[in-house]
Parts: sequence; structure tokens; C-alpha cells
Amino acid sequence: MAKDNDVQINDQVQSLINAVNNYFPGKVTVDFIGKMKAGFVRQDQSQIVQDKDHIYIQVSDLSAPNYTASHELLHLLMILRGFPQVFFSLTTGQDQLDDQLKMMGTELYDIVSHIVVVAEQRKHNLINKRIEALYFNGIYNTIKPEPNPLDDQMTLRLLTLIDAHVFYGDNYDSVSDQLKKDFPVSFAAAEKIYNIITEKPTNSPFELRRNVVKIFKAFDNQLKQWELPPLHNSEFTTVTTVLSKRQLNLEVRQLFQIFHSELFEKNTDTRAYVGFYKADEQNSFVISGPKGNKEDPEFFKSMYDKKVEDLFKELKMPYIIRQ
Repeated sequence: MAKDNDVQINDQVQSLINAVNNYFPGKVTVDFIGKMKAGFVRQDQSQIVQDKDHIYIQVSDLSAPNYTASHELLHLLMILRGFPQVFFSLTTGQDQLDDQLKMMGTELYDIVSHIVVVAEQRKHNLINKRIEALYFNGIYNTIKPEPNPLDDQMTLRLLTLIDAHVFYGDNYDSVSDQLKKDFPVSFAAAEKIYNIITEKPTNSPFELRRNVVKIFKAFDNQLKQWELPPLHNSEFTTVTTVLSKRQLNLEVRQLFQIFHSELFEKNTDTRAYVGFYKADEQNSFVISGPKGNKEDPEFFKSMYDKKVEDLFKELKMPYIIRQ
């Protein structure tokens, strides 16, 4: 339900609100806040706020209210329907650096999620030529054309252009000439990463996780090529593990390797141990080290001896059962 502003929610968005409320045990509402119309659409024009059993989707820009609301609703619906999420249990000890790493990890995760979100929006006619034009304006309100020599905004350009390719999909040719002209270096890099994350579909929780892991690695490889510091999302960001029932009954040592991290577990401020899934080398859980931060062989052994399901329950770490 909308507040003020006389914004009319269309039937497609209303059906999405109903769908989300079917999955969420509390209540989900859409609120349109203020009267701002920037003349572009961008991801920062809405946010999800949870207050106990009430989720508010707050839309702060009315340039394309149904598009923006549906985008956030679909993200929420994916989570409620059991798609992987990202968690941040590690800290570098520097708040500003932590915030940057969290933001970048979330942005990369969102780009892969947009493969699902945008496909659903197009299926329900929530993206049309007008929305595509507003999105194009949003690109140029986020990044400026590449200078020569290149500046320190290449990471942001790369993020923005991969996401643009996901958004335009089969209509990418309508904007690619202009983007290639204004952003030649980042455009080529974005093409390469887009091809990596769309080589296989993103139709299931397992496939989403696989492509999130791929974008983390491909993005870091590109940053290294540009001699920029990599983000290390494979270690810093925990991604929900998708496992079969058989795998849940295996011992931890059969599926995971636990390494002593240079980073700290943020809640206890003790040296962290990170459990990497052997199949893709992605952070799948974080454990606080023993008190005193000393190496303890028995600690490792006790972790490795547990059944996977028992460890995840002990850590209160969500997991997804692969269908």
C-alpha cells in the first residue's frame, strides 16, 4: 500500500506485494516518500527497512515508482523463496574499509540477482522504452566518461556497465555504441565479465551461488589487470551454501577446508576461522577462534569431525537444500 503522493500502484506491482506477503509471516508494505523526480532510475532510490514483523519498501524517487518498487519487491521475494544471501562476519579492523568491502560485495551479488529480477520485470511489462531511457540517464548520473589517462573511478564504471548489460539484455545493442565510445576500457572489461556470469543460467539457488562466486573471482582478476587492489570477496563475503541432503550428512572435512584468517570475527573480535567450500573456494561460514587466539589442533579436529548439518545449526548459519 502506498502513502501520500497519489502514486498508483499498478496490478503487476500489487500482485508482487501479495506474493511477498504470502511468503513473509508478517506484513510487507510499499511506501512512496517525498516528491523527488530525478529523471533517472538507479538502485539507490529505494531501500528495505525491517521493523520486527513489518517490512517497509521505501521508494524515495518517483521517476518510475512501479519499476522501482517492483525491483525491490523481487529482490525480497528471491530471499524469501530461498535464494542465497551474502553475510559479512569478518572485519579488517577499519570501519571505513569494511563498509567499502560490504558495499562492493553486495553490489556484485546484486548484479547476479538482477539476471533474475530484470527477467521477471520484463515478463510483467515493468520495463519499457521509457524505463530504458531513464536507466540510461542513471548510468550517466553515476559515472563520467573515461579520461585519458584513466582515473580512480574505474571500479565504479566496471560495476555500472556489467549491471547495464544485465539490465538491457537482448536490447543492449540500442545503447552499446554510446557506452563503448564513452567508456572503451571499462566497456570491454564489463563485456568479458558479463559473458562469464551468463555462460550458464541463473534460474535456481544453486546456479545463483555459482554465478556470484564467478563474478567475485572475475572482478578481482580485472582489478589486478588494472593494477588496482582486489576486493577478496571470496574470503571476506560469506555466501549461503546450497547443499544436497546427502552432503548435509557428510563430515565437514569432506566438503570444507577451514583456514585461520588474518581478519577478525566482528562480533567477538577474535581471530576468525573461515570455512571454504572445496568445490568453489568460497567463504561459506565463519567461526570465532579459541580464546587467546592460539592455534589449537583439537579445535580444528572437533570442527572437521562434525556433520555439516550439525555445524551449520550450531553456528546458526543458514543453508539451502538443493532440489
